[in-house]
Amino acid sequence: MSRTIKVALPTHLRTLAHISDRQIELDVAGGPTGKVTMAAVLDALETRYPALRGTIRDQVTLKRRAFVRFFACEEDLSHDPADQPLPEPVAAGTEPLLIVGAMAGG
Repeated sequence: MSRTIKVALPTHLRTLAHISDRQIELDVAGGPTGKVTMAAVLDALETRYPALRGTIRDQVTLKRRAFVRFFACEEDLSHDPADQPLPEPVAAGTEPLLIVGAMAGG
């Protein structure tokens, strides 16, 4: 069973992928339990927008890039395991998954 997930991307990734809207909708397949995971969302995102491969996560290790963060439902999901189910409001499509470029510098 697939679910429609809302994903908000930062400007530089939208520009790279030629996305004009701040927020997109993705059809994401649920795992064996029907739960939607971060890995499944990123797989769907990279399949639909191949230009994003390697920008959010490393293509070999599939680990999140250091200066990319994930937020949803006012929670930082950046350090959660990729196979952990996303919060139900995100999986239900009522709340977006926010992919944010971290601020750095001095």
